[in-house]
Amino acid sequence: MASPSDRTPLAERIEELLAPGGPLPIVAAGDPVLRRGTEPYDGQLAPALLARFVEALRVTMHAAPGVGLAAPQVGVPLRIAVIEDPAPVPEEIAVARGRVPQPFRVLVNPVYQPVGTARAAFFEGCLSVPGWQAVVARHASVRLTGADEDGHPLDEVFTGWPARIVQHETDHLDGMLYLDRAELRSLSSTEAMAARWTHPTPDTAAAQLGFPLPDHP
Repeated sequence: MASPSDRTPLAERIEELLAPGGPLPIVAAGDPVLRRGTEPYDGQLAPALLARFVEALRVTMHAAPGVGLAAPQVGVPLRIAVIEDPAPVPEEIAVARGRVPQPFRVLVNPVYQPVGTARAAFFEGCLSVPGWQAVVARHASVRLTGADEDGHPLDEVFTGWPARIVQHETDHLDGMLYLDRAELRSLSSTEAMAARWTHPTPDTAAAQLGFPLPDHP
């Protein structure tokens, strides 16, 4: 049986969500909204409400802080996500992970496909799974299609860390968490990460915790 909130029109639910102002509450793993997948965005929100919702996602992402946030993470089952990464990391880490700055972007109805067969594995975390990180092997390069918040088509190839971000956020829209793809033997608390696994790559963690890594591109 649907709950009263499930029966409330989506626009009304978002208006209620935005009413208090400020960052939105982030939904934690265990909430069904993170597992149900999302409906494609096809104009369910008036332009002004869409703009307010996107801005709320941006504010929430910055406040967390994170480099991406998908609508289901704030309880909204729409195929919309935002990303932004200033990449404030040492050069050694940036080079090893292919991490370069990404401007604020809105992804509407995104879908990704791998480009080539190369995969890269690094520790990854999630705002909906606070306190933990695990190694995830992902496509090193992907082609992302969809649109932006103004309906302009998006068709772009992402590589390195930006490719990881768009895969992570698009997975959220399909009801997947990064843990579904992770090497679970790598699962580490935030404290263990800070004490042991701050290396540019997870090679040392793989050797000591006993999990496999793909060949890096």
